[in-house]
Amino acid sequence: MISTHIDGNALANAIVSGIHRVITEQEELNQINVFPVADGDTGTNLSLSLGSALPLLKRDDDKHLGTMLAALADALLDGARGNSGAIMAQFFQGMSDSAGEISRFTTYTFGKAVQSGSDYAHDALSNPREGTILSVIDAFAGSLHRQSIDGNEDKFGVVLGNAIEHIEKALRQTPEQLDVLKKAGVVDAGAKGFVALIAGAADYLLHGRMHKEPNLSELVIEDNLATAFDHENSAYRFCTECIVTGSDIDRRKLREKLSDMGDSLVLAGTKRKAKIHIHVNDPDDVFQLAAQFGDVTGEKADDMHRQVGTAHNVERSFAVVVDSAADIPDEQLERFDINVVPLRIQFGERGYLDKVSITPEEFFEELAENPVHPTTSQPAPGDFRRQFQFLASHYSDVLSINVTSKASGTLQAAEAASDRVNAHGEVHVLDSFNASTGQGLLAVRAAELAAAGTDVPATLRHLEALRPETRTFALLNHMRYAVRGGRVPAWAKVVADLLHMTAIIGTRPDGEIKPAGFLLGRHARARRFARFVAKRSPADKRLDVSIAHAIAPEDAEIMAEELRHSLADVRRLTISELGTAIGVHGGPGTLVVSTQPVDV
Repeated sequence: MISTHIDGNALANAIVSGIHRVITEQEELNQINVFPVADGDTGTNLSLSLGSALPLLKRDDDKHLGTMLAALADALLDGARGNSGAIMAQFFQGMSDSAGEISRFTTYTFGKAVQSGSDYAHDALSNPREGTILSVIDAFAGSLHRQSIDGNEDKFGVVLGNAIEHIEKALRQTPEQLDVLKKAGVVDAGAKGFVALIAGAADYLLHGRMHKEPNLSELVIEDNLATAFDHENSAYRFCTECIVTGSDIDRRKLREKLSDMGDSLVLAGTKRKAKIHIHVNDPDDVFQLAAQFGDVTGEKADDMHRQVGTAHNVERSFAVVVDSAADIPDEQLERFDINVVPLRIQFGERGYLDKVSITPEEFFEELAENPVHPTTSQPAPGDFRRQFQFLASHYSDVLSINVTSKASGTLQAAEAASDRVNAHGEVHVLDSFNASTGQGLLAVRAAELAAAGTDVPATLRHLEALRPETRTFALLNHMRYAVRGGRVPAWAKVVADLLHMTAIIGTRPDGEIKPAGFLLGRHARARRFARFVAKRSPADKRLDVSIAHAIAPEDAEIMAEELRHSLADVRRLTISELGTAIGVHGGPGTLVVSTQPVDV
C-alpha cells in the first residue's frame, strides 16, 4: 500500500490494474453507449486504446515515473480509438507534461498532474460537453485540489478514497446533464470507463490488489443492461482518425480548419505528434488537410451509420465481414448489414482507404491520369481487429470472408487479428478462393443465412461446398495497367495489341486467378464476353449473377441483358461499380461477372 508517494513502478502497475477493469467492463460500456453517437463501441474503443499501452506498462524493468508517463502518453496517442480513447490519450499527455522528469508523485504533484490532464482533455475538444467523460475527469481533479487545500496532502489513502467517491457521484449525475442519457436511463459510457480505470488503479495503490487480467472469452452480455440505440444517427457518417507527425504542428490552426468539416472533433497530442478524431462525411478531406501540417499515418474511417444498424440487428445469428476486395452493391451491403474493412491504396506518396476516402470512379480516373501506378495492400491487422472487436461484443459469432489467399495476404491479416480479439464472440475467418463479385456473392449468401437464423458451423459447411461452384471472370480492358503493375510482361501487351486481343482472367476452384481466354477484336465486347461466361456456367442450375464495371455502366447493362437471355434460370442479377482488386490490372472499362448456383 502507498503512503506518501507513488513511484513509476507503482503507477505503472496501478494503471495496468485499471486497464484490466476497463476491458472487463467493455461489454457493458458498449451497451450503454448513446453519446455522441449510439454506435455501441465505446467499450471496444477504450479497451483497444488503453490496451495498446499494456506491453509498455508490463515490461519487466525499473520505471522512472516521468519517462514512463511520456512513453505511456505517446503509446496511447498512437493507439487511441474513438472519442473517449482520444480524450484519454490527451489526459495522460497532460499528466506527462506536468510530471516532467520527476521520479515520484506526492499527493500535491499528483493533483497538479491530474489537473493538467483535465485541462488538456478539455482543450482537445472543439465543443466540450458536461455529462461526459470530461465531467468525471473534472471531479477527479477538483477533489484532489480541494483536499490539498484541506491539509490531506500527505495521506494518499485518504485522498484517493475521497476522490473515488467524488467521481462516482459525478458519474451518477451525468444523466442530469445530458438529455440523451436521461432519456435512455444510462450514465455516460466514456465517463463510466474513466471511473473504472481510476477505481481499478486505486485498488492496487490502496490495497495491493491487481485487477485480474480478464478472460474475455467467458464474458456474456447481461440481458438486463440498458440499450438505447433509438436515437438519431449523427449528421455525419464516418468516425475518422489519423496521426499527424511534424516538427512544429500548429494545432490551433489545424483545429480551426477541422472544425468546419464535421462534429465531435478531438485534437490530441503535441507539436510533434497530433491525433485527429472527427465525424465527417468525406474522410479524404480530413486526410488531405492533415497532410498540410505533417506526415499522415494511421488513417481510419469507421462507418457509424452501419455500426448503429449492426447494434440494432442482433437478431441475426452472426455478423458478416468482408475486405473491400469484395464488390457488393450498396443496396445489398445495407440490406444484409455486411461490414467492410477497407484495403489501402497508395499512389506514390498519397494514400487512400479503398471505397472510403476514394470512390471506385475516382480511383479509375486517377489510375488513367496518374503516371505512378498504384499499389494495393491488405488492411493492417489492427483494422480487422477493431472491426472484429466491435462486432464480437454484439454477436456470439463473426464470420470474415476474405479475398483469395492465392492473390493477397489479406486472409493472413484477418487471421492474425482474429487471434487477438478480446470479446465474448468468436471470430471465424474463411478464404473465399475468389475475388471481386465472386467474393461478394459468397458474403451475401452468408448474410442471408445469418438473417434466416442459420448458425456459423452450418453456414461454413454450405459456403465450403459453394466455393468451387462460384466462378468469376474478368475482361481486362487494357493490358497496359497489368504491365505497369508488373503482373504481365511487356511483350504480352505487344502481342495482344498486334492481334487486337482482350485478355480474360478467371478464378479456379483452388483460389488461383489465371488466364481464362481472350476476345479477338473490340466490337460488341460486352455481349461477347457475356456469351463467354454463359458457356462456362452450368446450364441445369438456377444461378445468382453479379456484374461489376469500371466506369462502364452501359457495357454492364448490355452484359446483364445478354446473360438473362443466355442463362437458363437467373434468380437474382445485380450490377455494381468495380473496386480495385481486379480493376487495378485492367483499368477503366474492365468488366467482371460471377455466377453462383442457388442450390448446392
